[in-house]
Amino acid sequence: MKSAFDFDFSKISICEALVKILCVVCTDCFINDVFDKLNILENEANIYFNNYIVKNEYDKLKILLRLFYKEWNFRSADGIYKLSEVLLIDKVIFYRKGTAISLGILLLHIAQKFSISLNPVIFPTQLILRSDFSDGRILYIDPFNGDILSRHILELWLKGNVSFFATLHDNYLSKADSFNVIRKIFNILKGALMEEKKMEEALNISNLLLKLNPEDPYEIRDRGLIYAHLDCGNAALNDLMYFVEHCPEDPISEIIKIQIHSIERKHVIFH
Repeated sequence: MKSAFDFDFSKISICEALVKILCVVCTDCFINDVFDKLNILENEANIYFNNYIVKNEYDKLKILLRLFYKEWNFRSADGIYKLSEVLLIDKVIFYRKGTAISLGILLLHIAQKFSISLNPVIFPTQLILRSDFSDGRILYIDPFNGDILSRHILELWLKGNVSFFATLHDNYLSKADSFNVIRKIFNILKGALMEEKKMEEALNISNLLLKLNPEDPYEIRDRGLIYAHLDCGNAALNDLMYFVEHCPEDPISEIIKIQIHSIERKHVIFH
């Protein structure tokens, strides 16, 4: 797992970093295939941009959004689907469907290749993108559809999804670094893999996240739950007990104690 981070985050896009890590921890991710798909998109984008006379940086952004959402038809996932399939970049490219964070990461990659100002923002409700222009203007973009988001809309999102009394603070709109965006998508992916009962891959993701923060009790708890599904009783007990000891006031601790008791009883029965 150590080789998963064997590169300089500052020298590649978030998308490229994500693909490199995924191809270490996921068995069905082949790095050359994914980068071939990305190269195809970059070549198509180059041809598309050559058809336009770009007057300013705002025009360049509009052309990119038109290409991504109208010509390529990238969009939010609908109907019945596996969440992991709309998070994994190779699947997103193939099906042209994704979540805010996977679509955002892919759009950021194309923007970076054409020197378009676009940065990720980990907003409380979802990932959004911000474009900072040289004249001081800032635009916020919804990665689901490319729509421009006003501060009023963003505040309504907060009130509808977080709290009616929530207010929009500037720190909610700060640029996020690559490291935190990747950690965010891996947390979502881990939950999706657990939901889909792909426990071995979920365990790989959990171990990866623990390399970033080895003493995080919540990540250790999740790894314990994965171990429990894999019938690794002793490992599960160690992790779950660690969580209960370090987060005794968390309401989830009572549920975890029931899980611990269940695992202990199971061990007694088998021994």
